[in-house]
Formats: sequence, C-alpha cells, structure tokens
Amino acid sequence: MSKDAKTQQILLQGQQLRLSGDWTLKHYAHLRQQAALWQPKLNQQLEIDLRNLGQLDTAGASVLVELLGPERLQPVLDTLNAERRALLETLATALTEPPQKPQPSRYALGDVLEHIGITLKYLWDLGYALLGFMGLTLSSLVRAFFRPNRWRITSMISHIEQCGLNAVPIVALLTFMVGAVVAFLGATVLANFGASIYTIDLVAFSFLREFGVLLTAILMAGRTASAFTAQIGSMKANEEVDAIRTLGLDPIELLVLPRVLALLISLPLLTFIGMLCGILGGAVVCVWSLDISATMYWAALQNDIEVRHFIIGLVKAPLFAFLIAIIGCLEGFKVAGSAQSVGAHTTSAVVQSIFIVILLDALAALFFMEMGW
Repeated sequence: MSKDAKTQQILLQGQQLRLSGDWTLKHYAHLRQQAALWQPKLNQQLEIDLRNLGQLDTAGASVLVELLGPERLQPVLDTLNAERRALLETLATALTEPPQKPQPSRYALGDVLEHIGITLKYLWDLGYALLGFMGLTLSSLVRAFFRPNRWRITSMISHIEQCGLNAVPIVALLTFMVGAVVAFLGATVLANFGASIYTIDLVAFSFLREFGVLLTAILMAGRTASAFTAQIGSMKANEEVDAIRTLGLDPIELLVLPRVLALLISLPLLTFIGMLCGILGGAVVCVWSLDISATMYWAALQNDIEVRHFIIGLVKAPLFAFLIAIIGCLEGFKVAGSAQSVGAHTTSAVVQSIFIVILLDALAALFFMEMGW
C-alpha cells in the first residue's frame, strides 16, 4: 500500500465495522486482499460506518459492494452524498443481477412463422388506425358541414389547384400514351383474326371501366398522398400541429378536411380527363395504323359502348380519392419529428395508397362482373 495515500482500514470495534481511507483503483489489489480476509468474519448484526471513507471510484466501490453485500450496504447509503450513493446502487444492481439465460436455438420455420405473425400484427394495427382516423375525419366533416363559418374554402381551392389543376398535364400525357399502347397491342393481336375493328371496343372498355380511374388514382397516390404526408409531417416535426392545438383549433378540421375535399373534387375530374385522353390515344393509333377514319371511330363508340361503363369507372373515383387523402394525412400525423421519419412515412403513404387502390379496383371489377354490370 502506498505511503502517500490515506491508509485503507477495515476495523471491527465491537459490533461496528468502520471503513476508512481511499478505495480507488490504485489500491485495488490491497483492498481485495483485505476484503477476502474480513468477509468470512462479517455477520448481519454488524453496524457499518462509512463516515471516514476517503476517495471512492468504480474499482473501490465494486470491492465495497462485494465485501458488504447489498443487504448490509442498503441501510448506510443514506449517510453518503448523492454521487457516491448512485455509484454504489448502480454497482449493487449490476453485481446482483442473475446471469442471462442462453438464447434458445432458432429454427428456420420458427423464424418464418414469427415474421408472418409480426407482419399480420402490423397490418392489423395499420388497418385499425386507418379505420379510426377515417371515422374521426368523417365525424369532423359532419360537424363542420353545419357550420359554414368554419369552412376552409381558401385552403380547399388552393389544394384543388395543387393536386388537381397542376396534375392535368401528367395525367393527360400518361393516359394518352397508355391508350395508344393498348390500341397498338390490341390491333396487333386482333389482326390475326380479322377483327381489327374491335380495337375500338378494347380501348373504350379498358379506359372507361378500369384504366382511366386506375392510372389516375395511382398517379395521385404517388403525387398527392406523398405531398400530404410531407406537408403535415413537416408541420408535426416543427411542432406546428401542437401550436394549432394550443390555439384551440382542430388539426383535423384545419389540415385534413380541406385536403380530403380537394381530392374528392379533383380525382373524378382527372379521371374524366384520363378517360378522354386514353380514348384519344387509341383513336390516333386506329386512324394512323388501321385505316379506321375518325368518323368511324366515334360512330363505333356511340353504337357499341354504353353509358354504364363510363359510370362504373367514374363511381370508383371518389372512393379512391377519399382513401388516398386519408392515408396521406394519417401518415403525416405519424411522423416522429426527424427528417428520416418524414421520408419513411412518405414512402409508406405512397405504398399503402397504391396497394389499396389496386386491391379495391380488383375487388370492384370482380363484383361488377358477377353482377353483370
């Protein structure tokens, strides 16, 4: 033991064990020897005195905990300052924790089943949250409907411009090109059977019933749902949503309803434009490649295509619009507060919107087919 430090002492006077000196790493070997000598002599009736304890670090504290044990050490912790008490409590907890049991061996089948269970639980929570947020939005819409002074007309018109008017060029271009491709492929196949004239019916049926609304909804899912999530998510990260609540305003009424209503108005109109552009793209191919005049093309549309096909395609647009807007806004409110969270939830909103649009469109197609509509 070093001469220039306080002498480490473990003294037993009657029923009192008095500890003094520096209990540090520098004197660790000596402290371990002393503790090994004194530990068998200790009993539960001893009174512990730590008032003369000098310097104390982690190494010395570990020896002290091993010497006294958690039971003897606990009553005297109140006599120490907060720093030493926290150090000894932490070491006592760490040294008395039971050893961790070895992890059981894992099997490939178990991992697969576990992953399936986690995925199903995630989908259940996702659907539960979506239904809850949908109900909250509808209840807010009903409450606001009877209070015209709370309508956000300016905000709604602004969102109509952003997600509707500004999307017209991309929707028109995409549906025109897809219409041309469908007409070209249909004409190539039907020409083998001498039925090239039915290319008109193929283009009209596909765009009026399916492609017009589906392509438009997918574009809105990628363009508008992501924008809604990013906008609300940024506000959530900057604590602007909390500020709205502090001012006594309803974030659903202020942020969600204008976006939902704007998309409910915009998507059917964009769907109509997509139908027209798709049919126009098919007409261009038919006129240039199949020697079908424009007059014959429009006459065939009027004679062969019923209005119900147009109605079936258009009636799906409000449902898709509502779900896309709800998913985009819900994911925005889920943002935790970082840029990484904004990006993750924006991606999630796009994936969910596209998935649910395609799923519902497939179910609707099966339903209408079974009903003979």
